[in-house]
Amino acid sequence: MKNIQSSFELPCGQVLQNRIAKSAMSENIGTLKNAPTKTLINAYKVWAEGNPGLLITGNVMIDSRALGEPRNVVVEDYTHFDALKQWAETVKGTGVHLWPQLNHPGRQAFASINREVVAPSAVPLKMGGASKMFKVATPMTEDQIWDCIKRFGTSARILKEAGFTGCQIHGAHGYLVSQFLSPNSNTRTDQWGGSLTNRVRFVIEVYREIRKQVGKDYPVGIKINSADFQRGGFSEEESIEVVQLLSREGIDLIEISGGTYEKPAMVKGNRFKKSTVEREAYFLDYIEKARKVTDKPLLLTGGFRTVAGMETALQGGKLDIIGLARPFCLHPHLAQDIFDSKTERFQAPIPKIGIPFLDKMGGVELPWYELQIHRLGRGKKPRPSLGGIWAFLFTLKGMFIKSWMKN
Repeated sequence: MKNIQSSFELPCGQVLQNRIAKSAMSENIGTLKNAPTKTLINAYKVWAEGNPGLLITGNVMIDSRALGEPRNVVVEDYTHFDALKQWAETVKGTGVHLWPQLNHPGRQAFASINREVVAPSAVPLKMGGASKMFKVATPMTEDQIWDCIKRFGTSARILKEAGFTGCQIHGAHGYLVSQFLSPNSNTRTDQWGGSLTNRVRFVIEVYREIRKQVGKDYPVGIKINSADFQRGGFSEEESIEVVQLLSREGIDLIEISGGTYEKPAMVKGNRFKKSTVEREAYFLDYIEKARKVTDKPLLLTGGFRTVAGMETALQGGKLDIIGLARPFCLHPHLAQDIFDSKTERFQAPIPKIGIPFLDKMGGVELPWYELQIHRLGRGKKPRPSLGGIWAFLFTLKGMFIKSWMKN
């Protein structure tokens, strides 16, 4: 019987020592030249000490011209290779896997920190008052698309050489890969848009390029939306079909999530129906359907808050790996605490500051958890009582400095 402490072999042959993964969270702890900092590296040392099976990093951007946040780590060449090696070495001797999450923001790129914003199509974000923070993207040319695909592969290869043990494509939450998949954000009429066959072409080519550069024995996973939760957007039915297509390509791990900046289901669990929230995992309905069409490993993130809920989900056979994100910020040794029976239940608060459009999109929640990661990296304990306003000011400070550097 599989349980959270049992090991798991990926299709490529690599083995995770248990079924708990720290899923990607926004960290925003790089330098202003987008290199890993000692604080970021130290945070991963702390997490590795807790012995999860897998640590997935926050956004590692593949292009310095396309940032999601001012202090994203960027890997496009060997400029910061020594720091990348130090980051990879945080799991040395632990048995923990460490995978970077590779990403490009596309149209979800703040105007204040990006000179130019490119995306599949010139479709503006619809976020009420927050829309003003984003430019309308310039549609990518054919050459730009292929350059971007190549960059995903190059970043994966460099990170493999640095010592990371696998990688994940960020194909969810409304970033570039997700934008290509959604008919709302992809209105192209060439081979990259229109039918799902065309819209899925970008992510298939990204996977193939990464696989070509890292080899068949290296784990390559993806995070994908179960749906965009928007009328006319990427639907659940289309998502299931993409899961099938990626499975045929040989993907090693499929993580299920959902939502975009416009509809942030990934940070707003209370938008789901009561029965879904009561059984903890927000996307469990979807993953049960995905299990019927793929034999590839499935990782589910979103809502797990009890050991009993995690065990029940695993034993039901619908998924293979349990993903936890925000709880790791407040309970950094969470996996080992679970194994040692020190915890049965864990919480993750949702801080707010009373500015509706920011609270709605997680604009305070995300930097609040980033600040908790900062504390871990500086050798401090998490601080659940930290006020949301400090997170807001932290974000403004980073935006201002990066904007000044851009100009």
